[in-house]
Amino acid sequence: MLAATPPRRDFSGLERRREQAVRLFARGKVSQAEVARELKVSRQSVSRWYQSWRRRGKSGLAGAGRAGRKTRLTERQMERVKKTLRQGPRAHGFETDLWTLPRVAAVIERATKVRYHPAHVWRILGRLDWRLQRPAKQARERDAEKVKLWKEVRWPEVKKTLRGNTPGSFSKTRVASRSGRRCGGPGPQKGKPQC
Repeated sequence: MLAATPPRRDFSGLERRREQAVRLFARGKVSQAEVARELKVSRQSVSRWYQSWRRRGKSGLAGAGRAGRKTRLTERQMERVKKTLRQGPRAHGFETDLWTLPRVAAVIERATKVRYHPAHVWRILGRLDWRLQRPAKQARERDAEKVKLWKEVRWPEVKKTLRGNTPGSFSKTRVASRSGRRCGGPGPQKGKPQC
């Protein structure tokens, strides 16, 4: 149901880059600007790393671990949600076979006792590798012959009658006649049309 999730950060790669900065700082001869150029990072980051290194040493540049808030669902709960969703909407009392975000949020809450706003359910569906699938928007009652007749016969007739002849259209003739004057007739100055 969801598009591809964004790539995850390479936390170990980021930590290796900070360790490389520490080695350059330890040499003492390299300026912060040169470290920034060599590691292809901003000078502000290098300055922040340097201050942290001076205060706490190498441990001051250790990685923080993960980014963002931790998920409220455990892996076991995620498996339960996955199994529950695969049963389909009708198995959970819904009238149609269409999953919507509010329906998924309700099922997650029933299965795990964890409440999510429907707008945030996308993230969970992304973790489950669900993708957006839109149903075909064609009525069951659709009659191909009637549609063809409408397009070839009826629509051209309707289209012809719409050109300036319908009430509410604003052709020059109708606008001028509303003001009580006729467009194209002689105006107050002889020989000149009124409109």
